[in-house]
Parts: sequence; structure tokens; C-alpha cells
Amino acid sequence: MERHEIVRRAITFQKPPRLPFWQHWNHKMAGFPDDVCNIWEMDRAEAGWFFDRAAPDDWGCRWSATDLKNIGQVTDNPLASWEALDHYRPPDPLNPFYYDRLEPLIAAAGDRYVALTAHNLLFSRLHKLRGFAATMEDFYAEPERVAKVLDMIVDFKVRQCGELRRRFGDRIHGLFVADDWGTQAGPFIGQNLFDEFFVPRYRTIFDAIHACGWHVILHSCGRINPFVPSFLALGVDVLNMQQSRNYGLVEFGEQYRGRVCFLATVDIQTTMPRGVEEEIREEARLLWRHWGAADGGLIVFDYGAWEAVGVRPEAPEIMFDEFAKLMNATERG
Repeated sequence: MERHEIVRRAITFQKPPRLPFWQHWNHKMAGFPDDVCNIWEMDRAEAGWFFDRAAPDDWGCRWSATDLKNIGQVTDNPLASWEALDHYRPPDPLNPFYYDRLEPLIAAAGDRYVALTAHNLLFSRLHKLRGFAATMEDFYAEPERVAKVLDMIVDFKVRQCGELRRRFGDRIHGLFVADDWGTQAGPFIGQNLFDEFFVPRYRTIFDAIHACGWHVILHSCGRINPFVPSFLALGVDVLNMQQSRNYGLVEFGEQYRGRVCFLATVDIQTTMPRGVEEEIREEARLLWRHWGAADGGLIVFDYGAWEAVGVRPEAPEIMFDEFAKLMNATERG
């Protein structure tokens, strides 16, 4: 069976022949399955990758590097003053720059599942344009302007989907999108604001992705438990969950397994940085038992930039090794 079909069956609960593995695009571990071609080129701005150039990104956000190698932060927001909104223009979603580099990368995927990664989906793009603290206030003080910016972002994403579909069609299998919504304790905003500002706009974007025949793969850090029912109702096919202990590993899995596919890794905040072999193996077994279902619903995920979160090189291999032992198992006990 081709690898993209193994992944598809896991997502759609159609009994894949084994557990699929999603290796990171620049961090491959030999000896384990490599089922996904994860392409990050949609995140490259004409000015460079995120924060590695002095110029702002294509949305006008200027980044500064942090002491972590895989992340930066926006320190200059183009809409820090609302006066800028009247003449602000987002990047052109049809700019050939975003698409011309994809052809050889997709061609090199072979029989793997092709996932295009595009971070900063909606909320993340909003607060990078405006500033985080200001955005939190604006939901109450400037709701019409917030709505205008969100609609601008939605329009960009929908038109981007259309261009990807025109160029590549069913050679793409899923879009990996990201909005970090949670603190360690819960979401940044309440359900009422989420429903008002984000639910209808997520629906528009997710419907556009599904209309292309692709899966919606959503990453969101933090304890986002209260928003998960909304994401499921909106049609998210795969949830990328990286902090399993923070959600409440067993109870969270028992509540949602069989309802959504999990793209899961052993907890990147606690278990993996501690690096205790038996803890890593035990948590992998718990994820397999409580997050996967008999007919699918689990994909093993490699975070990839392990050094940035204080994880020793041998720890991911231990995790993959334990999942590999479970790769063909069916009885969860």
C-alpha cells in the first residue's frame, strides 16, 4: 500500500495497515517509516524565512530572533496604529513566488502524503499585525476593525487555496495550519469571543480547504481543551497536539479518540526534555492506547527542532522506537 494511502486511512478511520509516521522535514531518523512529505515553503517570505533577514516579512511584520534556534518574535507590528489600516495592503495571494518552488518538492514526494505547512492561520496573523496586548483589548474596544483585518486574512487564505488547487490539485493531500490558542491553563479568550470572531471565519477557510479535496491539519499549542469541540464541528481532520500531559493525557484521549485524528508526540514540555527512557516509552504506549482507535486516528509526529526545547538527540529515537514496536499492533487493552 502506498504511504499516502496509509496516512489517509489513519485520518479517515479506515483501518490503515500500520501506524503512520510523520518525520520532520529537516530531521529524518533512519530505520523508521517516513510517510509524509512536509513542505514548509509556503512560510518563506520574499524577504527570507521569518526573522532571518532585517527586512519585514511580506505582511510587514518585522521579526527579531530569540535565543531559540527555531523561533523568533514580531517586534514591529505594521498595524500598531489603527491609522495604518486605511492604506494597509496584504501580500498578493497569487504571487508566483509562493508557488513556483513547490513543483520539484511535490515531485520528490514519491508515494508519501504531501502536506503543505502554512503557519499564522488567523489569530496568529492578527496579533502579529496588531500586537498581542492590543489585540486582546481590540476585541472589546475595536471590534469592527478586528473584523476587517480578519476578513482580509480569510480572503488571502481562500485565494491561496484556490491557486494551490489550480496548480497542484490532488497532488496535495493536506494543509498544515497553525494558530496557538492556549496558555498552560486555558485559551487566551472566552468561548463567546471565539464564536463571534473566529468560528465563522475558520469555517470559510476550512470549507475552502475541503473543497480542494484536502485534509485540515491544525496545530495549536496550549491547553485548548474548551475549543476542541468547536474545531471538530468546523471539520478539522487532524489535531497536532504536542503537550499531551497538559491536556490531561488519558481523559483527553478518551473524550476525543475516534472523533478526530491525532498527530501526536510525547510531551515536548515535560517528558521529552526530562529524557528518562522508560517515561518516554510509557507515554508513547499511553498515547497509542488512549488517543488512537482500533480503526485509525493516530499519526506519530516528530517535533524536529528538539534542541530548541532542550531535548537530547537520543530521546526522539527512543520515542520512535517505542511507537515502532506498536506499529502493527491492534489490541489496546
